[in-house]
Amino acid sequence: MAGATLDHLVSVTILLAAVLLFISLFNQTIQTATIYQQHSASAAKCSDLLDTMLLNEGFPLEGEPAVFGLRDTSFAQYVINSSSLMRLNSSTGKPVLYEGLAYSNMAVGLGNSLLVPMDSVVNYSSALKMLGLYGAYGFQLTLTPVVTVSITENSSNPLSLTVNARGVGFPLAKATVNYCLMSVSLSGAHPEYLASQTGTVSTDAAGSVSVSFSGFAPNETLTYVFMAYAHVGGVTGVGFYTPAPSSSAQLVSLVKSLSARQVMLAHSYDFSGGTDNEPLTYNLSFVFWDEDSTLKTLPLENPAGTVISGSAPPFVTLPLDKAGVLVVAYCYGNGTSGGVAVMPWGVGSLAFPVVFGGDPIAQEWVTTDMRQVLINGVAYQVKLSLWSLGGVQVVG
Repeated sequence: MAGATLDHLVSVTILLAAVLLFISLFNQTIQTATIYQQHSASAAKCSDLLDTMLLNEGFPLEGEPAVFGLRDTSFAQYVINSSSLMRLNSSTGKPVLYEGLAYSNMAVGLGNSLLVPMDSVVNYSSALKMLGLYGAYGFQLTLTPVVTVSITENSSNPLSLTVNARGVGFPLAKATVNYCLMSVSLSGAHPEYLASQTGTVSTDAAGSVSVSFSGFAPNETLTYVFMAYAHVGGVTGVGFYTPAPSSSAQLVSLVKSLSARQVMLAHSYDFSGGTDNEPLTYNLSFVFWDEDSTLKTLPLENPAGTVISGSAPPFVTLPLDKAGVLVVAYCYGNGTSGGVAVMPWGVGSLAFPVVFGGDPIAQEWVTTDMRQVLINGVAYQVKLSLWSLGGVQVVG
């Protein structure tokens, strides 16, 4: 009897262990299936959400928007309104303070920047509420030029530049590059734009091409801005290059009003705390790439003036309904030094990358989806990263 009882106890123990093991394995299978279902739902949500952003009309330039959308309704699908992108609060650039007001910073350096007042931009939390994601999901929207056009200066006497055009992971071989060199004299009472030099070249198999300008040698009082427009097979990209300024004081452009297309011109000492009251004189030019891939200029009212640190900044109104680039040439110290700064009106004009939203780095699982779009005729890749705020883990 004792042996039979012992056998029964061992059998029951083995049965209970098997049941517990089965329950544990079954629980893991159920949780894994639940997580897979949630991830699949997030992936579908990501794709639908990206189309919602790209196919809905862009929000107005002023006032609190009711709908988050980036589409330019003047064109076909997946053409983005560059003015709407100007209203996105940049997630990468550190906000800039000027006269007690914060500005969203989408920049490649002081001066070459797009600074928009915070009271005119859409922040991340507002976008979450407009999209119905608040408390449930987080996202990051990234817009990156498909073609990156980088420019380096090889020599300054005479000026020689190299243009490199690359796609996503490959060189843009045999691409046509239209370029324009805008030379500026800084030695007068105000900067003076000299005759522009334009031309067309083709990249080699490595996506590179050199451009030389005989007889032109920049120095402290003679500077320039070089812009290039690369295109092949319907894929386009733009780039620019300006030498480092020869003065410690610089001129910084800030958006005063999006709807009125007004830009303020500020002294860099009002940002850095410099004490020299030497004025900056400036001369402005507004340019854009035309349909024939040439750089055209539009006239501005009162393009020349003076900026004094600590004084009320002047402003300029840009031409109506045109995306382009505001070129700001400035002199310092009675024309002994200076430089050139650029500001895009419309993100695609200078192919600025845009990052908007939260940070996906620390998230347990992130789903992504991508689209190809056009911004001011420039090809961009749009990537949406989406994650659920209610994470689920498998319990062993």
